[in-house]
Amino acid sequence: METSLPEYKIGRVVKGSEAAIVAAYEAFRTQPLDEVRLVPDRSSPFPSVRTTLAGEAAIAGIGTFQGKTKQTLVFAPSRKPGWWIRRMDQPEQLDTLVDISNLWTSAQNLVLRSGSAHNYLRMVEHIIALKAGLGVDDVLIKTESGDPPLFDQSSLPLIRAMEHAKIVPTEEKATYVTVKEPVAFGGRRGDFLLFYPAANGERNLRIDCAISWRSIIGCQRILFDVTPETFRYAALARTNATHHQYLMAKTVGKLFAATRNWGYNERNILIHGPNRYYTEPRFPVGDKFLEPIWHRACLDLMAALSLTGTDRFCGTVVSYRAGHTSDCDAIRALYRNDLIVRLD
Repeated sequence: METSLPEYKIGRVVKGSEAAIVAAYEAFRTQPLDEVRLVPDRSSPFPSVRTTLAGEAAIAGIGTFQGKTKQTLVFAPSRKPGWWIRRMDQPEQLDTLVDISNLWTSAQNLVLRSGSAHNYLRMVEHIIALKAGLGVDDVLIKTESGDPPLFDQSSLPLIRAMEHAKIVPTEEKATYVTVKEPVAFGGRRGDFLLFYPAANGERNLRIDCAISWRSIIGCQRILFDVTPETFRYAALARTNATHHQYLMAKTVGKLFAATRNWGYNERNILIHGPNRYYTEPRFPVGDKFLEPIWHRACLDLMAALSLTGTDRFCGTVVSYRAGHTSDCDAIRALYRNDLIVRLD
């Protein structure tokens, strides 16, 4: 690809070793771009007013953690600003705001919880990423359990359900946040996240994301501006697992409650090994299949960027070899260190 590689400066280091971040950045900066989707004028792709839904739409599928049980989500308008999760089977509990303050864990997947320990929803990342990806500000998610449904087309059915409910503008002005200054977060395995402020009154989100795997996936990198069109394109990207992980879950995993009833199968995840894919990969570009990097950027990283409560996050985010926990730790640290600022 002929697009020139952007250069970034390491900003204020909030977590990790600056020397380690610089070393990881040197590996990142030489990694070529596999796909670029930029908006020429960097104009905001979303309305300047808050948006919600005109009606309700339900979407059902096999359970993520209870694969033999059908689970249903309902997207509905919200009277309150922000995204809210309502456990219909726990009417005594209050709704949970989709916000970093309500993140229970990010160890394997994102779990949001408030009030009772039973008032939670697991694997929310592939759901709440729609907040940033579609620019929908005020939504109520109704569910009868803490187990969300799985789909062979990843998060695309969720987008279709939301579009069926119809995204509509409100009369309230949209609110935006960004970082006050360039910020860097380093991990322990050659990974990092860089955040840069929105410049010159811009209200959009640009992501430069790269991964490096010791499998057939290899090194992948994409650069894009977040738009509804790009997010819809990426929503077809499934989560992935190594062939060894998949076999362990389907054999030895049957002995453990945490994995015994998983709904994952050879249609709804991408299975890979050192030298081959075991399920048909998506997003062919050149000699690569970019399904893993599009999933990482849009359905994992953007989920963490959706944890800004009632505000839209804007600016530029650079991610190299990072994951769920580092994403969420970074968002939490931005607030804890007073590095988030609301734009006028």
